[in-house]
Amino acid sequence: MTNEISIIIVLSLIIFASPLLSKLIKLPIVPIEIFLGSVAISYNFIESDHIFTLVAELGFLYLMFLAGLEVDLKQILKISAALFKKGLLYSIMLYIFAIIFTWLFDLANIFIVTLPLISIGLLATLKKEYGDVVWLNNAITIGLIGEIISIVVLTAVSAILEFGFSTTLYETLTELAIVFVVMILFYNFFHHLIWWYPELKTYLMPKHDNQEQDIRVSMSIFFLMIALMLYLHLELALGAFIAGVFIKTFFRHNTGLPHKLEHFGFGWLVPIFFIWIGTSFDLNALLVSNLVEVSLLITFSMIFMRIASSMILRDEMNSKEILLFALSHSMPLTLLIAVATLAYHNNSISLFYYHAFVLASIFEVIFSMIIIRFLHVKKEGSF
Repeated sequence: MTNEISIIIVLSLIIFASPLLSKLIKLPIVPIEIFLGSVAISYNFIESDHIFTLVAELGFLYLMFLAGLEVDLKQILKISAALFKKGLLYSIMLYIFAIIFTWLFDLANIFIVTLPLISIGLLATLKKEYGDVVWLNNAITIGLIGEIISIVVLTAVSAILEFGFSTTLYETLTELAIVFVVMILFYNFFHHLIWWYPELKTYLMPKHDNQEQDIRVSMSIFFLMIALMLYLHLELALGAFIAGVFIKTFFRHNTGLPHKLEHFGFGWLVPIFFIWIGTSFDLNALLVSNLVEVSLLITFSMIFMRIASSMILRDEMNSKEILLFALSHSMPLTLLIAVATLAYHNNSISLFYYHAFVLASIFEVIFSMIIIRFLHVKKEGSF
């Protein structure tokens, strides 16, 4: 049996069995998919394959696209100045804690970049499960600030590792700044355009549509933004996220579209990504001396940083909501692995620390989602 056939069969079985196991053992589906992917690669049920990796990367970008669909810029722009300042301060505090931890434990400088990372990609899965709740809405709003900072940092680190402190580095950072400025200008342009011509929205996405034009338009915007990021050599996740935000902001009249796009993604494309994450970690690496201890140190350091930094939001949420908020930000799965991969390929960290980061990213998802599930079903009450 060829590797391609094995991958298809194994993926089919895991995608089918994961929700059943989730209901049976009362655990979130994401860590189950990651664990089963790790088991599959460790026991040679499947092997690494470039097509599998390509589809998984598409799944990651689609997850970022779905995360963008949770963000309505028109609502974000209405948030109070006080909450925005606290969100910015929250992100700054994460980097301060990262510097302190890196100094205390005599870690490599790459930890200053990795420990504060925030990705709201998995918040799309939490939103699907827990719905419209205060702590999750705040996590998405403030997480957006942290995500933008994290993607800027990721882009900068990627450029530094690839080009060093050369002219090309400054050109890349300049392009990133230009992209943000152009997006702001385009947002204002399109906002005024649909104000003058409101029928444009329904023309692009008709209310009565038997040709799935809304999905076609959404996918066109999704891939065009990815193509733009590829052309500019910028982080693809940024383009996917911006595409989701654009659709959510300007096509709110199509209330059923987000659900259609979610069903498409969470039904098969996103699970493939989580399974692939699992395959990036061979269970045999658990036998390496001190690997689990270092991974747990990274995991609990990142969780502690977010809990401590979240205390500045105690006027907006109670103790339980603050803890849920902090845990929801403790799963920068994709960005953490992305930075670790970049650092390892550029010899900035050893294979040991690469495995430690991958294992820590898995631990974070498992611990955070389990605790969130426990706290959310627990009856309301103060700690």
